[in-house]
Amino acid sequence: MSVMLETSLGELVIDLEVEKSPRTCENFLKLCKVKYYTLNAFFNVSKDFIAQTGDPTATGTGGESFASYLHSITQSTSAKPPRYFPAEISTKLKHKSKGTVSMAASPTDPPGCASQFFITLADNIEYLDGKHGVFGHVIEGFETLDKINDAFLDKDGRPLQDIRIRHVEILEDPFPDPVDMIPEPPSPLRPPDAQSRSVVRIADDENPLEQVSEEKSEALRRQTAAASSALTLEMIGDIPFAAVRPPENILFVCKLNPVTMDEDLELIFSRFGKILSCEIVRDKRSGDSLQYAFIEFDERSAAEQAYFKMQNVLVDDRRIWVDFSQSVAKMNIAQVTSNPRGRGRGRGGGGGRGSYPGRGGGAGGHNHANAASYGSSRHGNGNGGTDGYGMVFGDTNDGGRSGKRERSYSPKRRRDTSRERERERRYKDEDRTRDRDRDRDRDRYRDYRDGRNGHTSRREDKHRDDRDRERSRRDDRYRDR
Repeated sequence: MSVMLETSLGELVIDLEVEKSPRTCENFLKLCKVKYYTLNAFFNVSKDFIAQTGDPTATGTGGESFASYLHSITQSTSAKPPRYFPAEISTKLKHKSKGTVSMAASPTDPPGCASQFFITLADNIEYLDGKHGVFGHVIEGFETLDKINDAFLDKDGRPLQDIRIRHVEILEDPFPDPVDMIPEPPSPLRPPDAQSRSVVRIADDENPLEQVSEEKSEALRRQTAAASSALTLEMIGDIPFAAVRPPENILFVCKLNPVTMDEDLELIFSRFGKILSCEIVRDKRSGDSLQYAFIEFDERSAAEQAYFKMQNVLVDDRRIWVDFSQSVAKMNIAQVTSNPRGRGRGRGGGGGRGSYPGRGGGAGGHNHANAASYGSSRHGNGNGGTDGYGMVFGDTNDGGRSGKRERSYSPKRRRDTSRERERERRYKDEDRTRDRDRDRDRDRYRDYRDGRNGHTSRREDKHRDDRDRERSRRDDRYRDR
């Protein structure tokens, strides 16, 4: 009856003494079955003596028997079993050879065993005989024991670099499961002592003695910074997820002449292959070109040829710049997850030319019913594929280069708009009335002043009457309107 322990330094295969220590072997096997030992650390290593593990807290004071642990997990209402079970110490099983596996006995009266066990690192350790119960022997993995024995230790005897049990595989279990046995749980992702650790140690997957060149160190630093930035962009919602990759068949073209049109650019680049979408990004209000464009090819090779051939080429008296697109804001989530490399399916502009059915493009893209577009969820478009690159007009009858985007308002927004218009009209009426009264007051003052000075005449009176009649007619026309 054997168990394989996969540690961070190698594998250990243990042959169990099920006939001579049945209670200890059953307790050990059932704890292995519920993954109690997974990610446990070797917290006590003494050179040429023992390597101890089996305590989730990695302090030497934790751990419990399988019966006690099962009672805690199932939250049974029955009486809780004891933490320790009697140690099975036999005079026939001694610590004679390297790789002897024994259950650590607690200093209680009488001595008891729970979950902690140790493996001897040398032969003939007679000091342990009669104190701890032997229940197995290592039959494979002695080179792993040598690596554990040579580990650098701190003052408390714990390795400076963590040595952990990563996985436990039961090769054969002769003992039946209890009635209230829990199903096999998933493997833990974090060490059980991660939160209680007060000292930061070298991780079990790090190599502190590795010599890294400056170039490789700089590359690792940039890779870490890029991963951190991608995670930040995912958290704020700028990209679907951190592992997304930009498409490889879409080119980004900039430094264009404002007079260059979509069909002109498509005609120039069509010599390299079939173009699915060619779009010059335009201002959403004025419709003027922003002097950069996105061109989607049917194949990656065509995009690569255009990248090498069209760099710094003169188009409409302007030297253009060509590069591969790094934008992923309009990629479809279902397409990205099924094709991590992002070959450009479902990408393209809603305007311009080349919107072929089923391959990106605004007017000709499929309406994916089972997966919502990431860009659509942000910009409120449900036409499938993509509808531009966020700064152009929406779908229009003339290809998205002119016209206005259709808007739909909620009833509340319609009421607010009507109230705002009514308020503006009322303010205009008040301003007009105020201006008319001010003009009349000014004219009356002028007439009064002229009358006092004796400069009035019939001609002036007639002119004043005509002016008042004209103002009255204007007011009547405005009210009728």
